[in-house]
Order: sequence, then structure tokens, then C-alpha cells
Amino acid sequence: MSKEKNMATTASLIQKYNVPAPRYTSYPTVPLWENNLENYQWNDLVEKAFRDFGQDEGISIYIHLPFCESLCTYCGCNKRITKNNAVKDPYIEALLAEWGKYKEIFEGKPKIAGIHLGGGTPTFFEPSYLQLLISSILEGAEISSESEFSFEGHPNNTTFDHLKTLNELGFTRVSYGIQDFDIQVQTAIHRIQPFEKVKAATDSARILGYTSVNYDLIYGLPHQTVQTLESTFEKVQELKPDRIAFYSYAHLPSAFPAQKSFEKFLPNDEEKSELYEFGKSLLVKMGYEEIGMDHFALPDDALTIAKNEGQLHRNFMGYTTLPSKILIGLGASSISDVYYAYAQNEKSIGKYEALVKKDTFAIQKGHIQTKMDNTIRQVILDLICKKQALIPKEILEKLGHDQVATLKEMEKDGLISTSKDQIFVSEIGMKVIRNICSQLDLRLADNQLKKELFSKTI
Repeated sequence: MSKEKNMATTASLIQKYNVPAPRYTSYPTVPLWENNLENYQWNDLVEKAFRDFGQDEGISIYIHLPFCESLCTYCGCNKRITKNNAVKDPYIEALLAEWGKYKEIFEGKPKIAGIHLGGGTPTFFEPSYLQLLISSILEGAEISSESEFSFEGHPNNTTFDHLKTLNELGFTRVSYGIQDFDIQVQTAIHRIQPFEKVKAATDSARILGYTSVNYDLIYGLPHQTVQTLESTFEKVQELKPDRIAFYSYAHLPSAFPAQKSFEKFLPNDEEKSELYEFGKSLLVKMGYEEIGMDHFALPDDALTIAKNEGQLHRNFMGYTTLPSKILIGLGASSISDVYYAYAQNEKSIGKYEALVKKDTFAIQKGHIQTKMDNTIRQVILDLICKKQALIPKEILEKLGHDQVATLKEMEKDGLISTSKDQIFVSEIGMKVIRNICSQLDLRLADNQLKKELFSKTI
């Protein structure tokens, strides 16, 4: 088959299976949680998880810092737009109070396997605030010898002092939200950041000894074309970050009204698919290897090595090399995963701070895992991280007629192959891996969800 015909066939298959599907950073996905979790149950399950896994594997911590000085109109994150410095102190106090409550549950000294600062804009906070926050969390804790500390930085306001302060606290990984270098695209999404700013932030990280720099890029943005994307990737190649997350833009104007401002300039589905395929081809030419959904890394990066060795993991923060089963989320809207249950904090900053001040967990919703939930979760993780999975009999027996039929059609189309009770995902299949996983999602099969709950594959 010629290269052109093969590309056309691939594009046709992607369009065929380009239907709404979860991203599977958890199983069940958040919209399908049963919300059957009480504070006392969460306390007991955190304690059990720490006893069963925490002392050996350590725990990972995600800290949500939700403040931004201006609104990026494409953004779907939980954030508050403000320039008011008065918001910083009470929020830091609440984070430390929440962490203190978790420390009361842990039996013995917690071992920290990883910390990630997300947002919002973590670098909204001056270095002194971040120094206080992280040093307080690390006080009385043990740091794993294989720990990974990372943060998300806005190139426009990530200073040398930010990088230096966090590096001295053990941070060696930074992720910059680039999105796109084209000025027309940047103007439409209200995210104007000159190439020089990005270069300075990247150079500073490397001078200070950061071992990994990631760029977040998005395809499907307003005014994007193959030509503008090529120009963006030429600039990316000049700076050569260690990792690249090449995300699909999710258009959800009902949830994020600011997105309406540019929706008439968005590429259609066919154009968006072309942007992804073109962007991926450029990344491969630049020497990056595809890790999995949306993620690429250089051959010597830890993610690539973990993938090749079958040691890749995935959690709410995406692909990771950390095997810890415990992820504690601190801050408004943060999600925790302790294997036996999930919990998400209040999204409202004010309600979050008020609840923590009352010496209680700030849980807004949660889900206690069943044995079947964890079985399906492992299958989905194996498919996403290892491109193959053993499907236990108890799952096969519960698959509906439509799911079985779709899996057979996927096999006929070359997306998967099967052998007894195993599924193997092809290279083409990895492009629609979420849709493959959704056929094994028993909870999704039992629910009629609104289309906007899940973004499309492309």
C-alpha cells in the first residue's frame, strides 16, 4: 500500500471512530462516580491505603494553585482570575491545614514519591510563598530516592528565582504551557507569549539543572492551519524540550463561555485530524517517540525508557514513571486516588477554605471502588500504557452485544487483534485508544451520557 493510500486509510478510520470517549485518567471516570463517600469512610480508606501501599511505594501529591492574572479563553481548568495579592495567604494556610489532616492519618513518617504543582498558574505565587508551601509539606517527611518533583509554569511570569527556589527544594521537572507560537492564534485564545520569553524560561531551567522540560501544545485551536503549526514546531525544534504533550482542544462553550469568542474560527473535524497527523509526523522527524495518548518524549527521557521497559503508569496528571498507588490532591477541585476510593475537593475556593478551616475534608464528590472497578481499571491502564491487556473472564461475560460487535469491527479494521482472552492494540489503534477502552467500560455501557461529557478523540 502506498504511503498516501495508507494515510488516507488511517484518516478514514480515525474519523469513523471519532466519537466522544473519556480520557481515562481514572476508572470510573468522574461523571460516573457514585458519590457514595463520606468523610469518615475517606479517613479510613486513606489510612488503609497508607498501611497497604504508602510506606513501601510512597505517596504522590498534587497541589492545585488556581489563581491566574488573566483569562486564557481556551482553558477548561478550574481557576480564578485575579490580581489581588490578598488571596494568597489564606489559600496557602488552607493547603497546609489540609496536608496536616492527612499527616494525622498516616501511621509514621510519610514517604514522598512525587509532588506536582498545577493550576491555574502556580507561578502566580512569588517564590517565597512556594518555598513556604513546599518546605512545610516536606517537614517531617521522607523523600523517596526516586522522587519526581514538577511544576507547571507560565513562560511570561516564571522567573529565574521561581526556578531556583523550587530547584533547591528538589524540583527537577518543569512544564510550560505554550499551546501555539502563532500570534493570530495566541491573540484569539488570549495567551500572548513571545518566543523570547519561552526561550528564556527554558534556558533558565537548564542552567539551573532541571533534567526535564515539557511543552504543552494544543491542536484544533482557532486560526490554526498546517502552515502555522509547522512554524510553531520549527520554534519548538529550536528549543528541543525533553517532552511534549500534544493535546486536542476540547470545545465546551456551555461550560466555558469564553470559548464562544472564537468558535467560528475553529478548524472542522477533518482539518483537526489533519493537524494532529501533521504535528505527529513533525515530532517523529524531530526525534520524539510517541508515549501514548497525546504524549511524546525524546529517546533518553525517563518516560520513553519506562514505556520501552513496560513500566509506564498513568494517573490524573497523565503518564508518569511513578508506581505509587496513592495520590493525594490538595487544594480546590483537586482529586485524590488511594486505590480503594477517589475523592474530589470543592471547586469553589471559598467553600474549600471554609471546610478546611473547620478541620474537615473538603470533599465535594467521591467514589468507593468495587472489586470490578479495580479490575477494569487495570485492564484500561494496561491497554493505554502497554498496548495489550489480559481481559478477565468476569469482564468478558458482562460485555453487551454492542460492545462485542464493536470490538469485532475494530479487529476487522486492524485497530486491535485478539488471542483467547487478550487484546493487542495496533499502531493505528493507539490513535483511538480511548474508544477501544470504552468498549470495556461496563459503567459507561450502562449509562446514557450527554455528548459534551467527553471530548472527542481528535
